[in-house]
Amino acid sequence: MIKAVDTPALLLDNVSKSYGSVQAVSDLSLTLERGRVLALLGPNGAGKTTTVEMCEGFIKPDAGDIRILGLDPATQTTELRSRIGIMLQGGGAYPGVRVGEMLNLVASYSANPLDVDWLLEVVGLQRHRKTNYRRLSGGQQQRLSLACALVGRPELIFLDEPTAGLDAQSRLAVWDLVSSLRRDGVTVVLTTHLMDEAESLADDVAIIDRGRVVAAGPTEEITSASDSALRAGAVGMKVSVRGEFSVSAVNRRFSELGVDMTLSHCSGEDYELCGEQSPRGIAVFADECAKSGALITSLSRASRSLEDVFLEITGREMRS
Repeated sequence: MIKAVDTPALLLDNVSKSYGSVQAVSDLSLTLERGRVLALLGPNGAGKTTTVEMCEGFIKPDAGDIRILGLDPATQTTELRSRIGIMLQGGGAYPGVRVGEMLNLVASYSANPLDVDWLLEVVGLQRHRKTNYRRLSGGQQQRLSLACALVGRPELIFLDEPTAGLDAQSRLAVWDLVSSLRRDGVTVVLTTHLMDEAESLADDVAIIDRGRVVAAGPTEEITSASDSALRAGAVGMKVSVRGEFSVSAVNRRFSELGVDMTLSHCSGEDYELCGEQSPRGIAVFADECAKSGALITSLSRASRSLEDVFLEITGREMRS
């Protein structure tokens, strides 16, 4: 028998949802293990919000199966809500409620809430505890929403654009908080349009477009190969060499020694090594450079930014 803790934090199997003639989500499958941070990315209208709302139990899928912490959010909503935290981008607080009152109210629904005063201090709202919600700035409202999502000690937390409207200092504080949640074993599902945020915080990335998952996996794997290396079906390394040497001689030596690598010239002093990253291959390349008196000035794993990957997959055209 599989124990509950052995089940994924999030499991979607061929999930679909439509609104009239609009197919919001189509045969979407996704798995997230516990204690990891997932960045859910996609253009406007890609189906992210619908996907998250189905996971949270606010709407039911038309087809497919969803399990959150082993529970069906459509039929076990009450049990699930006590174990998850939800941060809504719109805030979700009563306009006339005071900050401390709102957080105490949310805390009262939990059997073992965090200390409210401590949490207000963490999110920088301690001196605003008696301020009405409607008098808070947009960034302060965001931080209160985050505190409300955290106060119940959730096993899994959904963060919708958590740093929207925040200044640089507040943004870094939220990043630190998300990193702390990961260290404490909390699973995080993050939706954001900020690619640097996703790349910095997420263990895993899922890109959704037109209701389907078009790319998913560990963040480092998705961004680890350069375009040319991907086309060659191999991971690449960026190399800078000062001085003249023969690219063809290097590739000929690779072939003679059975090294599964190829060298290509990009521009100026920049080159790219594609294929298996073996110590032998690097040594062969360095030896050929040394024979010609050329100096290797840098050697690094080729990579693209997450934004490069995102635009490559979803296109550069603006979505309505």
